Amino acid sequence: MKWFSSILLVLALGVACASTAHAQQLRIGYVNMKQVLDNAPQVIAGREKLDQEFRPRNDAIEAEEIRVSSMEDRLLQGDLTEDARGRLEREIRELRRGINRQREDLRDELSFRRTEEVQQLEAEINVAVQEIARSHGYDLILSSPVVYADPALDITELILQQLQLEFEADQLENSRP
Repeated sequence: MKWFSSILLVLALGVACASTAHAQQLRIGYVNMKQVLDNAPQVIAGREKLDQEFRPRNDAIEAEEIRVSSMEDRLLQGDLTEDARGRLEREIRELRRGINRQREDLRDELSFRRTEEVQQLEAEINVAVQEIARSHGYDLILSSPVVYADPALDITELILQQLQLEFEADQLENSRP
């Protein structure tokens, strides 16, 4: 029985050593997706596009808030009749509700559009990761979140550089008549 367990132990050590030797040949990289999604030029351009798209609605909401604020100032002056005061308080409440609804609708729609933009960019990011993997000889690329990745494995900057090149190429192509 001792002989059998000794053979099993030797075989297990042999398999472990072989696995370790094979794993050392793998070239592994890590991509911090949060950093990519925060800094990729495509993402930044998408944010600017969304800002332009939603800015007029946000400005309109802010104008309504200024209007309500001036109405509240009027209310604080205390020179209104009881009837006028009641009407103004009702109008302020209704405007506040409307502003809150508009702000919530805007927030929901903006969140939806951001998600759409990111989903469209995911394919582009994946292509960039695959191109870097092939051109730099990586066997495996992991993306965040991971429990731990040695900073030496981090290829996020390479991915951002690739995305910058692709962004510039797209800009050049779109600027041609």
